[in-house]
Amino acid sequence: MKTSTTTRRPARPTSFEGIGVSGGIAIGPAYVLEGGIAQVPEFTVEAHALEAEVDRFKAALAKARRQIRKLRRKAEALPVSVLEELGPLLDAHAAMLDSSRLAGGVESAIRTRSVNAEAAVQAVVGELVRGLEAVGDAYLASRGQDIREVGDRILRHLTATPYHAFALLTPGTIVVAEELSPADTALMDPALVGGFATALGGADSHTAIMARSMGIPAVLGVPAVSARVRPGVRLIVDGEAGRIIVDPDADTLAEYRRKAEARKRLERQLARLRAMPATTTDGVRIALQANLELPRDLENAHQGGAEGIGLLRTEFLFMNRPDLPTEDEQYAALRQVVESMQGRPVTIRTLDVGGEKLATALGERIAESANPALGLRAIRLALKEPKLLETQLSAILRAGAHGPVRILLPMISSISQVRAVRAILARVVSRLKRRKARIARPIPPVGIMIEVPGAALTADALARECDFMALGTNDLTMYTLAIDRGDEQVADLYNPLHPALLRLIQFTVEAALRNGIPVSVCGEIAGDPRYAPLLVGLGVRELSMAATALPRVKQRIRRLAAGPATQRARAIMDQADETRIATLLDDFNEGL
Repeated sequence: MKTSTTTRRPARPTSFEGIGVSGGIAIGPAYVLEGGIAQVPEFTVEAHALEAEVDRFKAALAKARRQIRKLRRKAEALPVSVLEELGPLLDAHAAMLDSSRLAGGVESAIRTRSVNAEAAVQAVVGELVRGLEAVGDAYLASRGQDIREVGDRILRHLTATPYHAFALLTPGTIVVAEELSPADTALMDPALVGGFATALGGADSHTAIMARSMGIPAVLGVPAVSARVRPGVRLIVDGEAGRIIVDPDADTLAEYRRKAEARKRLERQLARLRAMPATTTDGVRIALQANLELPRDLENAHQGGAEGIGLLRTEFLFMNRPDLPTEDEQYAALRQVVESMQGRPVTIRTLDVGGEKLATALGERIAESANPALGLRAIRLALKEPKLLETQLSAILRAGAHGPVRILLPMISSISQVRAVRAILARVVSRLKRRKARIARPIPPVGIMIEVPGAALTADALARECDFMALGTNDLTMYTLAIDRGDEQVADLYNPLHPALLRLIQFTVEAALRNGIPVSVCGEIAGDPRYAPLLVGLGVRELSMAATALPRVKQRIRRLAAGPATQRARAIMDQADETRIATLLDDFNEGL
């Protein structure tokens, strides 16, 4: 009787799928964020402010509950073996958040001890943990760690504390976390952070945008990733495919190193286009500018050949600090950017906070909203708190003395908002002249972001009130399709080729052209070569994007002809089927 032997193949490395939000490949050791709070503030609260402090705790508790529910829904899609381990843990945390001993104890501590919410949470959690340990039962004592984790979750929402450990990382480290806010991402140094992966987040969230701006490979929406990766284990982050690979074997490692090297060769080839204009084969000139998240991204803008800064997001001035920046602080930062661009234009967007971009120092000015995306944010906040806007406009006007600037207003929905800002701007100009301060001359153009459907549909009226327009297609897509762009659960429904969105873009571009003002696209589709023929065909002549995307978009534009692109855009605008639209666009790109 013959016997046969079976050669056992080595186990394949474990890989997890998510949403690739920032291209590139990173290989390095995992740094798993635990998310604890390094220092909890403690101070006495006056009697008249105690109920407001209780409300602040309740708001943080509500956020923690929503976060746990979201994680629990994601856990349902995991393999049974993982769900059996993770599900009960999340259920236990949810039960603790609903516990009257925890919530009621904290509220009572705030009122009876006259302390802030953070100190009350820490005190009550400590009392509960000590009570469990005193019983002498090993199982109950182990539950103390769960209570601490729940307390830390509440404290993170109360303090809005970003992770500060990034500066201590070794070069090439892969950050793994449940969630990273834009403020967390702003603290990352690309020289140290090779890539990152999170459990929460979507392709067009602000965290994803910042990753692309900084050129850091990233994968979001990887279920329970921080619980499935050991600290220090080698990881591969494939930002194109949306995959992370844990403890890769030698063959997989070699394969991805070849891919990384091939990408570097392509980037070197694209770098040769830096000094060349973005001109179509039939002579139509397209202005390519950079979106800037942080001043440290300026080098990327220069390397990418940006013709200016089409969108300078000023939120960085307000992030990771407990107080508001002064006029002089804002002026110094903006002047640095303006001077660095050496005469090329800089479009400065006024403060756009709210929702996931809420700045810590503004927390007391913005009450908890059931739907932050529809609440007090962007220009609405600026007009409600005009001192904020006046300070920022003063800084912009002073920075404009050092080079050409434009003022961009976010989330405009009516002509009355534009007129109100112009009135404030006139007051600021008069005040600066009385101070004999050096300011931009002439006064910078004032433009508006088209981000809500109402603005696009009234673009003709708005065009008569402003000097230029910028299409913010990220928010415009979100508001048009009623999709939270940061929610990985509905990421597949977020479609920039939806016919309704394309019509809003068309309305806006045509309104700008009729009124003789410039119009640009500064949303994420501007930085995707796939959409370049469509945007050019619709009449867009200015695109602003993450600096790292400039070479690829320029390459695509230099290969296409505007005439055929216009014909294809007309054919696309006749379609109502998203699939047919995608096919028409992709077929055109394949022929380039």
